[in-house]
Amino acid sequence: MKKDINIPKVEDVCVAVVKEMNDEKTEEVFNVYLINQKDNKIKNTLVTSKGYGENQSTGEKVNTSILRHFIGDIEPDSFVKIEPIIEEVFGLNNEYWVSFFEGNQMYDKKFIFLPETIKEENMITVPLINKKGVVIL
Repeated sequence: MKKDINIPKVEDVCVAVVKEMNDEKTEEVFNVYLINQKDNKIKNTLVTSKGYGENQSTGEKVNTSILRHFIGDIEPDSFVKIEPIIEEVFGLNNEYWVSFFEGNQMYDKKFIFLPETIKEENMITVPLINKKGVVIL
């Protein structure tokens, strides 16, 4: 029965879109990070990302490619870059489905940046990274 299945809640793991300078320090770019604020290492981390929604000007349905990233292990109180993200997809739902093991238990959670939420007025100082960005808990 469904009521007998224990689905563990993901806590102290978040995804952030961070605004920063590129490696050459010539322009601002946006990168997506996975942040582990737990006291434990998370292992065998896998992230699937995709964008979907509607083109604002034409009303036509839009789906981006689905990308899969094997991140591996993430130490406690640390972060890892998942991928760069371009401003052209900020008008879409940007979904990051994160799966990992902590101990012998598997966890997974969808983090969704809704259309138009990745913008300057929603940016805060991202924990551990200490740069401006938008965080989904």
